[in-house]
Amino acid sequence: MDVGVVDASGRSVRSPLKGKPLRLPGQSVEERRTKLLEDRIETPMLLAAVLVAVAGIEWYRSFTELPYLPKHFTAAAVLALLFAAWRFFRLRPKLKALRQAADGEKAVGQFLEDLRVNGYKVFHDVVGDGFNLDHVVIGRAGVFAVETKTWSKPHRGNATIRVDGARLKVGDRKPDERVVIQARAQAGWLRELLHASTGRVFVVRSVVLFPGWFVEQVGGSTRELWVLNPKALPPFLEREEVILSEPDVRLAAYHLSRFIRAKEREKN
Repeated sequence: MDVGVVDASGRSVRSPLKGKPLRLPGQSVEERRTKLLEDRIETPMLLAAVLVAVAGIEWYRSFTELPYLPKHFTAAAVLALLFAAWRFFRLRPKLKALRQAADGEKAVGQFLEDLRVNGYKVFHDVVGDGFNLDHVVIGRAGVFAVETKTWSKPHRGNATIRVDGARLKVGDRKPDERVVIQARAQAGWLRELLHASTGRVFVVRSVVLFPGWFVEQVGGSTRELWVLNPKALPPFLEREEVILSEPDVRLAAYHLSRFIRAKEREKN
């Protein structure tokens, strides 16, 4: 969340990202397309819908000879405005959190792209049934299901994530197992997906990245689960043994790309 935002517990928090992520390929085109839809299509359609509704009311009044009811329409308009304002302020924290999460995934995704020079295959936003993997990294060190957690940091106080291998302790909050459970479940799903499509059993490990946070390994990371700041991931990969040959990397990447394309076709 942005500077000055207060979380559910009343604490002042800020985004862990020091700057906005770099722009993505085709982002300017998508922005122009969105603006074109909003300015040239959505706004005229909304205006047309309002005028059609007004015309319908006037025609109905002309046939039925109903009297003018300004007080009734004013009351309805006030209620509609109050509802819109209530909905906006209720959704505002969620919209800010979603924007922060999207910025975090973009920033981490751009960071992971640098792994390609070392022969790694990188995929982003792999959509499953009712969930998604933020990133998947495939290379000589193995297959990694990468989850990005762009959690707000306190303006003051403890901004450290402590990992004991099974639980996370974020700042002064109580230890939490949900992130670990989610990460392991996603890795298991990816393992089954690759097994079903290739006939091979690939070792899939979980990686949870917290951009902007200091991560302290109290009990040490396990081989199946890494909880890291994004900058620590390349050194971790460098220290790993080579477990996948280049043909194995290409095989896993090929079948995962086929799955992603098939999912995209289902949307259309």
